[in-house]
Amino acid sequence: MAEIRRFPFVRHVRSDASSHVLSFKGGDLRRSGRGLSFFFLPLGAAIAEVPIDDRDQAFLFGTRTRDFQELSVQGVVTYRVKDPERLAERVDFSIDLQSGAYKRMPLDQLSTILTGLARRIGLAFVAERELAKLLARGAPELQDAIKGELVANPKLEDMGIAVVAARIDALLPGPDVARSLETPTREALQKSADEATFERRAFAVEKERAIAENELQNQIELARREADLIARRSQNERDRVTGEAESRRIEAEGIAERSRLESDTAAGRVRVIGAAKAESEALRLDAYRDLPHAVVLALAAQELAKKLQVEHLSITPELLGPVFTRFLEASTKKLEG
Repeated sequence: MAEIRRFPFVRHVRSDASSHVLSFKGGDLRRSGRGLSFFFLPLGAAIAEVPIDDRDQAFLFGTRTRDFQELSVQGVVTYRVKDPERLAERVDFSIDLQSGAYKRMPLDQLSTILTGLARRIGLAFVAERELAKLLARGAPELQDAIKGELVANPKLEDMGIAVVAARIDALLPGPDVARSLETPTREALQKSADEATFERRAFAVEKERAIAENELQNQIELARREADLIARRSQNERDRVTGEAESRRIEAEGIAERSRLESDTAAGRVRVIGAAKAESEALRLDAYRDLPHAVVLALAAQELAKKLQVEHLSITPELLGPVFTRFLEASTKKLEG
């Protein structure tokens, strides 16, 4: 927007480098140029400011495809003014000499013209094609078509407007159609997600199986070692019991051998003693064999008296008479002999 400063009787205008200023006085073009700065008399002057920089004009319109599907087209047309004087003749770019603002809305008028042309081109292009093909690869083709026709449009050429570029930002089908078109992709993504989930679960199950198998192998190994330990303990216990039994057997055999030796020794001692006693008894009997019967009886009585406890003894002449008689007869015989 031009900057206007007020002074007594005159005013001063200063424009940007991206604007082309046209100054008229009495219907004649007095000044024309880019980024002008000058004084003027407000009573007889008219000034127009035409922007000559590149400008973007967005557009959005709805249409119907060849297969009768609703489609919204959203894009941008970039343009610039290549002939400001010619455009100023077709569109009013006059500015207020007090504020420097536009008296009308020339940029909105340009916007309407460009949007209408882009919409007409887009409607014709979309109507000849099916929705699926447009969504698949239609945006670049539509973009080229809009740019090509706008560049070659005689109306814009006559107005001094040059189209620099055209861009299609989005091709949007109706909500129902969009959901229908999104379903295969959504299902494919869901399928991929399910497969990833299944793979993760399978991997987790495989890991759990490996862990369980490892634990089972550990338990088997522990059980085997425990069985070996039990077997070794049992063998050690058997060896201990066998050793103790062998020790007891050897001890019993030693005791039996000692008992046998002691028995043999005692028996030998008894035999020796018995033999000595027998021999002594035989000698004693041999000595008694030659004695008179009365003497033998007397000796027997003597031995018997040693083993008997007699509290009272009564000896009568009838008992001693025959004994003395025999004793005397034996003594007489021994003397005679």
